[in-house]
Amino acid sequence: MRRDLARLVTVLAALVAMVAAPPVTASPSQAAEEWNPPAKLVQPLGEVWSHVESTYPDLYGFRNYGWDQVVANRGSINYCVRWESDAPVGPELRDRIHAALKKQFGKWTAAMVENGQGHNAWPYTTVPVDIVGWAVKDRSTLQWTDSSVDIYAGNLDEGGAPQCSPDCGRFFHQDADYSRCPGGAARHYDQSLWLTEGFQGGAGGDWGQRVGQEYFTGALSQENIHIYLHEVGHTFGLDDFYDWTPTGQCCFLMNAGSAAQITEFDTWMLRDLWRHLKSRYGY
Repeated sequence: MRRDLARLVTVLAALVAMVAAPPVTASPSQAAEEWNPPAKLVQPLGEVWSHVESTYPDLYGFRNYGWDQVVANRGSINYCVRWESDAPVGPELRDRIHAALKKQFGKWTAAMVENGQGHNAWPYTTVPVDIVGWAVKDRSTLQWTDSSVDIYAGNLDEGGAPQCSPDCGRFFHQDADYSRCPGGAARHYDQSLWLTEGFQGGAGGDWGQRVGQEYFTGALSQENIHIYLHEVGHTFGLDDFYDWTPTGQCCFLMNAGSAAQITEFDTWMLRDLWRHLKSRYGY
């Protein structure tokens, strides 16, 4: 009888504890993990990530992806335009280039937004782009007098191409020390839009993107400036697909020449990069 009474007391105590205890909820990091690609993309995304892990020499140690730049700026990006051409640029063309650059870059960051909020703890619903400088060989090429951007004239790299001041560039100062930048940290640039006369194709990386001057200015009214968009994908860490194709995928932006816009597969490859790198930012 005493044993039964003792057992009853134990059971009642356990019930009281269950009622009094707060409900168990996921930790912020657990709750933030949302990996739900369409079933048809699970296998090819897995193949892509395995390829990335096996071919990138410093995948997790590299600290200047586009992600790093956006987070370091608390949600924005600064650009410098490198105008490697003698073609004149008036204020109207300048403003159209600025508008196109902002729109096109925004297509990638918009891919990280889902139902009005950042996908998988991505902390920004918009990423403003500011163009802080132009670099030219000769000041007379730029036919405006306002001070809306910093102008670097005659400042050439070792290959003879105009560049904005290295003192202001994140590529040169990944420690964020812009103390020697004439405009200070607010006028630093994270990436360059390098427009080169006669240049074919494109190039992209943590330093920015390089495309043909004629190509980019000729595409200002297009919905997708696809070579530039492809190169921004590299800035965020996406790979090329010159020698292989993920299962079931044929046509996507990062498979150069097969698509002219960011596709569903490109979007999920971008989100997968964030999923694997976000812990470095505390998400």
